[in-house]
Amino acid sequence: MSEHPNSSELGALTTEQPNPASEGLDVLSVQEMLRVINEEDKLVPLAVEREIPRIAQAIDLVVDRLRQGGRLFYVGAGTSGRLGVVDASECPPTFGTDPELVQGLIAGGPAAVFQSQEGAEDHPEEAVRELQSRGLSAQDAIVALSASGRTPFCIGALQYARSVGAAAIALVCNENAEMSRFAEVTLCPVVGPEVVTGSTRMKAGTAEKLVLNMISTVTMVRLGRVKGNLMVDMQLRCGKLWERATRLVQRLTGVSADEARAALEQHEGSVRLAAEALKRRSELG
Repeated sequence: MSEHPNSSELGALTTEQPNPASEGLDVLSVQEMLRVINEEDKLVPLAVEREIPRIAQAIDLVVDRLRQGGRLFYVGAGTSGRLGVVDASECPPTFGTDPELVQGLIAGGPAAVFQSQEGAEDHPEEAVRELQSRGLSAQDAIVALSASGRTPFCIGALQYARSVGAAAIALVCNENAEMSRFAEVTLCPVVGPEVVTGSTRMKAGTAEKLVLNMISTVTMVRLGRVKGNLMVDMQLRCGKLWERATRLVQRLTGVSADEARAALEQHEGSVRLAAEALKRRSELG
């Protein structure tokens, strides 16, 4: 496994540089500080936009693996790991997927989602152990997330993924990142220095979240889990979602709210099946 890069290498990273735009941040008024943060945040979607061709390549890899019956794993530490866990956890309710289809792995395990365990990121062997326990194979894909692009936990995951033939994608925020050496595709939205020097939970984290939104959403669209722009496979687990589903069925079929709700109840909350049944009934007159 790769050794941990030294501190001089860390200090050279773009995400570790002081930001001239936020010098003297601590003496600004609250509104002035907010405007500085907001102006810097505006740079994030532009950085993501520059990576769209490579994000498309990554999605093609993921879709190919999932169509073969594989799974998608997000792997990261700290903020990056938490973002992967969040995106993975949203796939079942949004797209009706099995919880095993998209999984988030964070250095330090589930406890690290709620309480920082910084030292866990220094152990690449732990990433290998986690992926082995989940039976990672050539049918699967991983996206390893690290703002610095040098996290040993992520490097271990990428190396292991390549060794078993799984698709290996890196998402980093520094050019020429070490992780790119082990990835088939590297996504690198360069957002520049943070408002608070080195605090990559800010712009870098926002960029990672935007890219994960793209990966999971477009993948699910490609897999047929969205009709038009409607969530026809979402899981109805609360009153709000039942109301949303009722409106979706109405939009798809033109029936009344009562008819839509009755069809949903008849088809165990499936927007797709309820709409299809109502359309068949309409066609039969």
